Amino acid sequence: MMEYLVVCGVALVLSGLTLFSGFGLGTILMPAFALFFPIPIAVAATAVVHLANNLFKVFLVGRRADVSVVARFALPASLAAVLGAFLLTAFGQWPALITYQVGGRIYEVTLLKLVIAVLIIFFAFFELLPRFQNLAFDRKYLPWGGLLSGFFGGLSGHQGALRSAFLIKAGLKKEVFIGTGTVSAVIVDIVRLAVYGVSFYAAKLGTIPAEMFGLVLAATLAAFLGAFLGARMMKKATLRTVQFIIGGLLTMVGLGMAVGIL
Repeated sequence: MMEYLVVCGVALVLSGLTLFSGFGLGTILMPAFALFFPIPIAVAATAVVHLANNLFKVFLVGRRADVSVVARFALPASLAAVLGAFLLTAFGQWPALITYQVGGRIYEVTLLKLVIAVLIIFFAFFELLPRFQNLAFDRKYLPWGGLLSGFFGGLSGHQGALRSAFLIKAGLKKEVFIGTGTVSAVIVDIVRLAVYGVSFYAAKLGTIPAEMFGLVLAATLAAFLGAFLGARMMKKATLRTVQFIIGGLLTMVGLGMAVGIL
């Protein structure tokens, strides 16, 4: 029951907020899943919710997407997502780097946990520090932005911050910017889910806990509701206080993964 409350609550709130700016849904939802399930399963489960939620957003705002920008950004992103997704599954097969015991309990620091922890902390600071918040790149760098965003999207699901940084200078109106980002995210999600299935989950489907399927469905419905409510409040600004609270929690989750506690 606790996993439903945490994961669905995160999906509901963040799905609405991500329509404007700030943290992406996957940035926070993946650590929420990772509190209860192994990281590879958490990343894939997040990708399913992220894709379903973005398909719903495409229905709401996708018609405003700029097709030319989507082509220049999302196509390179989809190629890079393949590499990132394969690295996720490869890192997941490495043995523990460090094993230690505290109070009779054994903790493991794996390469995958360490990589994901660093990315969680990095992107938390990326979206909180003013110098990074104002980061933007010229439109001519859209393909390179797609490569970076897609790679991290495939590896850990952290694609929203970089996607925004590169799309913000594309000269798009707010609604077009949102629609373009949403369509681009859908393309990356489809590609990385296909790779997850081929390289890991198709062979190890039996390792996925049965309760995961119900949790993913519940989180998806919560994200739908959040996106619907968020679309009705599209002109409201992101709450900076909420960002700082979430950033702090993400940093603590990242540190917990880095030392093997989570």
